[in-house]
Amino acid sequence: MKRKGTGPDGLVIVDKPEGITSHGVVAKLRWLAGTRKVGHAGTLDPMATGVLVIGVERATRLLGHLMLTAKTYDATVRLGQTTVTDDREGEVTAATPADGVAREAIDAEIAKLTGEIMQVPSKVSAIKIDGKRSYARVREGEDFELAARPTTVHSFTVHEVRAAVAEDGTPVLDLDVTVECSSGTYIRALARDLGAALGVGGHLTMLRRTKVGPYGVESAHTLEQLEEKLDVLPIADAAAAAFPRWDIDAEQAKLLSNGMRLPAPGLGVDGPIAVFDPDGRFLALVEEHGGKAKPVAVFVG
Repeated sequence: MKRKGTGPDGLVIVDKPEGITSHGVVAKLRWLAGTRKVGHAGTLDPMATGVLVIGVERATRLLGHLMLTAKTYDATVRLGQTTVTDDREGEVTAATPADGVAREAIDAEIAKLTGEIMQVPSKVSAIKIDGKRSYARVREGEDFELAARPTTVHSFTVHEVRAAVAEDGTPVLDLDVTVECSSGTYIRALARDLGAALGVGGHLTMLRRTKVGPYGVESAHTLEQLEEKLDVLPIADAAAAAFPRWDIDAEQAKLLSNGMRLPAPGLGVDGPIAVFDPDGRFLALVEEHGGKAKPVAVFVG
């Protein structure tokens, strides 16, 4: 039986469990909220857990802008094995003992993967090539290459290096790390490239997203908790938390609601600004261009 929803309007911060796709979480939230208008900001693989930002009703229009914000991940990188998917779910394609890799070498290569870098995404990513997902091409046995693209790794921190033995008997090193990065960074690709640079191969064995923009895992809810109570962050609160705030007067609010462009607030912000009227009502996202506040998404009128 389809659940009767109340049509909430805002964001739901989900702590995604392992073994379910992001689309599966969206489907669950559609049922809980009683609406088809549900989406997510930034896919998590089934193996990954952690923060998945879900938009409901009007808040779906915030998602494209939230996807551009920074993200933080905790992960475990295994050095000594290469897999077809760059994570533990894929078949091992090569194994090289990693017990001789020095910590100094690890740190040196991680430094090269920090900052503004060019990264080739994993072939099993959701990137589209001529309208077809990369992972679908892999499943069909296609031989192709992906182009490198710019991304930024703000920090790549190693907390612990642990010696272990893989199931095939290969001596490996497991690195517990935290990565803070820009949108579009593939943590699997960092593991792959670190292992390749060290000459032993590498892949991910664990991935947990702990933060998307201002939304951290400490404020996220499990699916079981959401089944008990659908906790929705109101759209005004969500916008205020995620973007710089601009409060305007009643006359400006009227002009903006009628489609007029306002003089830019002069915040010097590169990206969306959340606009609020004197009553605290969220009106729009705007960007500063040529001295004007250009609307990128209007939520009234």
